[in-house]
Amino acid sequence: MTALPPRTPARRAIAASALAAGSLLVLAGCATASDADSGESASGAVEVAGIEIAVDDAAAELLPADIAEAGKVKVATDAPYAPFEMFKEEGSKELTGVDVDLGHAIGAKLGIDFAFEQQAFDGIIPALQAGNFDVTITAMTSSVERMEVLTFVDYSASGTGILTSAGNPEDIESYLDLCGKSVAVQAATSQVDLVNGTWQAECEAEGLDPIKLSEFPSDADAQLAITSGKVVASLLTKPSAGYVAKTTNDGKTFEVIEDPKAPNGYDATLNGIGVLKANEDLAKAIQAALQSLMDDGTYEAILDQYGVTGIGIDEATINGAAEAK
Repeated sequence: MTALPPRTPARRAIAASALAAGSLLVLAGCATASDADSGESASGAVEVAGIEIAVDDAAAELLPADIAEAGKVKVATDAPYAPFEMFKEEGSKELTGVDVDLGHAIGAKLGIDFAFEQQAFDGIIPALQAGNFDVTITAMTSSVERMEVLTFVDYSASGTGILTSAGNPEDIESYLDLCGKSVAVQAATSQVDLVNGTWQAECEAEGLDPIKLSEFPSDADAQLAITSGKVVASLLTKPSAGYVAKTTNDGKTFEVIEDPKAPNGYDATLNGIGVLKANEDLAKAIQAALQSLMDDGTYEAILDQYGVTGIGIDEATINGAAEAK
């Protein structure tokens, strides 16, 4: 089997940020995770993010006959990886998160159940190949290397985000406003490489002082550096930044910088719902259902309840990363 890319330090950083958010929430004495659960409404319709979802007949007709007859697909995910997939509470096996809600919503559009099960990340593709799962939804990067095995229905794009104090007291509008300022980052992440490999040169080209980058063992430490006044901002993946900003102290502690030139974050890559290449019809059905959710506003509502509208995309593409090559 072709060797596939492992998780990157940037991907692990989201989990660390979720822990940071949790630590700050304990200190603040409040809880702000979304109360909107996916499930059946009183009428029996599937409800996600407070929206009742009806079957999209055109999308459902694209399902392979065996899956339509079975009425469900088995979905591999690797939790916890907030805000994409996580347990509803400590000790619980019940899953929630962006990917889980989105999967249930896609299933509702197709008239079938998306049954999520836990699977270690590095075992997901082998488990798909063994027939243990039909689909994976787990914030997996839609890489060209993985496309040797999988077809991806692209559902989000995420890159580096800038987290600062609520109210944005430094009036940061883009990464160039970080030139000459003290900025925190988790060590050994792609954000370190982005600053040292690209942004510092751009600061110099603009005649500005370099970014004063401080590396910390975790995102939790980087965020504490903001609240203590040691730095003006921290760098982390944009969905992580959005989730931390939304769930910490009722959104009163942090703010994410929204740069219109980089709506999904800097140096963004696509994330995709993966199915085996042989299951092209299933991929097309999922694509049609996802596009239906985008068109009727449910997709944006799901992202919004986790504070990650910034990772949204306008069109449910298939293997979009390959098209961009």
